[in-house]
Amino acid sequence: MIYTVTLNPSLDYIVEVEDLTLGDLNRTKNESKFPGGKGINVSRLLKRMGVPSKALGFVGGFTGLYIKNYLKREDIETKFVDVQEDTRINVKLKSNSETEVNAKGPTITEADFKQLQDQISQLTSEDTLVLAGSIPSSMESSTYEKLVSICQLNQTKFVVDAEGDLLKKVLPFKPFLIKPNHHELGELFNTSFSTAEEVVPYARKLVEMGAENVIVSLAGEGAVLVNREVAFLSNVPKGEVKSSVGAGDSMVAGFLAKYEETKQIEEAFRYSVASGSATAFSIGLATKEMIETLYTSVYITKF
Repeated sequence: MIYTVTLNPSLDYIVEVEDLTLGDLNRTKNESKFPGGKGINVSRLLKRMGVPSKALGFVGGFTGLYIKNYLKREDIETKFVDVQEDTRINVKLKSNSETEVNAKGPTITEADFKQLQDQISQLTSEDTLVLAGSIPSSMESSTYEKLVSICQLNQTKFVVDAEGDLLKKVLPFKPFLIKPNHHELGELFNTSFSTAEEVVPYARKLVEMGAENVIVSLAGEGAVLVNREVAFLSNVPKGEVKSSVGAGDSMVAGFLAKYEETKQIEEAFRYSVASGSATAFSIGLATKEMIETLYTSVYITKF
């Protein structure tokens, strides 16, 4: 079973306004509500790909109930820890440009965290855990390390999609997959990149630091996968980018779904790129049909 963890999920309220005028009354053109959070996105994508998963994390209040009911309607199994305060609401405002207002989130107590740790302690070497996204401000910065140390003890394969020190500190525990974008990779090493070729040596450094597989997305320039044996470069399928929300989570889901099926790293990477692109070309998360269509136009080359 694949388990996803979203420590700070959200109810995402997406609002489209024709021409936003600050300081004045604006009326929406379109609006929608979705459960948000990187781990939740991975579970939702996996479901669309026909791969079951179980969503873990913390939810509370009427917004937390909305998320649980939404996922239940999509036939996604959940086992969230219920907390005292409301799950946050994040506002995504789309007009001439895209603006996000992300709330802080509820307080997570030691007892709440202990419940999550107990759940993860039940995982085995047959399971995969996906840790994705930020840590609530009420939790310790070592939260990810505590969770992946349980995985290491139980030989549970784990994936981490996070930034900065959160990512760097889990590398000694040997994650199966990490997926920084080129900006996040540049921040880790205090540099910047303009080509995929420049990315590869730094992705290899992350492998040397402990990661089994590293995918680096480069937006319109494609993506790179590096592990101890190979380095692959992919193109990006052609299409109109409609939203960046969830594209990286889709890459993680696509990789895991195809790897579960084939155990082939190259094919998993190819499906990962198709999945990320399909979501970028959509409002909301991609459909399996769109992913399969784009999959045929993703080409992988070896460095």
